[in-house]
Amino acid sequence: GLVIDGRTLEHVLHDSLQNIFLELTEKCRAVVCCQATPLQKSVLVKLVRSKLKAMTLAVGDGANDVSMIQVADTGVGISGQEGMQAVMASDFAISQFRHLRKLLLVHGHWCYTRLTNMVLYYLYKNVTYVNLLFWYQFFCGFSGTSMADYWILILFNLLFTSVPPIIYGVLDKDVSAEILMQLPQLYTMSQ
Repeated sequence: GLVIDGRTLEHVLHDSLQNIFLELTEKCRAVVCCQATPLQKSVLVKLVRSKLKAMTLAVGDGANDVSMIQVADTGVGISGQEGMQAVMASDFAISQFRHLRKLLLVHGHWCYTRLTNMVLYYLYKNVTYVNLLFWYQFFCGFSGTSMADYWILILFNLLFTSVPPIIYGVLDKDVSAEILMQLPQLYTMSQ
């Protein structure tokens, strides 16, 4: 790992040392920046996003972390003694840092799985509907007549666009939370 303080980070963030710093950070399993200013934190996240083309996750617990959380792809705020500013600026909020593992490994896996399946569902639903309209035009001589009343079309979209995602979002869990916590490798396999 690499530990760097705020004064050293100030020198590293200048253009001449950025590439060397990024090469060094790519070889480390973890990089910890301590005593950094809010501006340094946000510039560091921007640098990693733009130069390394990496997806970033920022975790913060106070007002000094707000800019870093907003710059990152995903921000996690920890509600704590320093106030709720980080939580208000974040995408996800947790009460304690120890809940971060469950948020990433369990809920992250379930969310990724649900989103991929829902994209496939919406494609299937729309292809089916458009295919039905296409073949109907052959039977009506391409006159442009409506296949069904508007209230049926609205009901079709309402029924097939709201009910299945709600049921699927609440009930679908491909792997139990206990197994996902025991086998973190399952998170990378789903991608």
